[in-house]
Amino acid sequence: METLEIKIGLNEDYKMDVTNKLNVLLADFQIHYMNLRGLHWNVKGRNFFLLHEKFEELYNSTNDVVDEIAERILTLGLQPLHTFEDYLGNKTIAIVKNTSNGDDAVNSILNNLNLLLVQEREIMEMASDNNDEGTASLMSDLISEQEKLTWMLTAYLS
Repeated sequence: METLEIKIGLNEDYKMDVTNKLNVLLADFQIHYMNLRGLHWNVKGRNFFLLHEKFEELYNSTNDVVDEIAERILTLGLQPLHTFEDYLGNKTIAIVKNTSNGDDAVNSILNNLNLLLVQEREIMEMASDNNDEGTASLMSDLISEQEKLTWMLTAYLS
């Protein structure tokens, strides 16, 4: 992994460890992004207009998250993953394929959000333990947004 010496007061071993976790999260968010694009394109049924629009909103916001994670890795002086081969080799969430039923689509998003939240909490704890406010803050913001989204998507299915 290529490194750039950026002095921000964090231990070099820690920066390598947290970057490894951030790169897995980055890979998962790239897969999540592509899942959302596919769901947006393929959803059918009575709630088409509602879900088509919502999935577009979600993939646009996910694209911003991808950028924030990659830029955090760069701020730590390391290199973010940036090829589809790397994303597929490091992902932990499911690839959603050929899903057109709205409820199935929402359930797949909820399942993957749950896995992303677990990773984000682990990274936030690691960052907090190492006085890495930048990474902890990013994870805290993601967690808050995704918990609210989880509540809303769960309410939609109710």
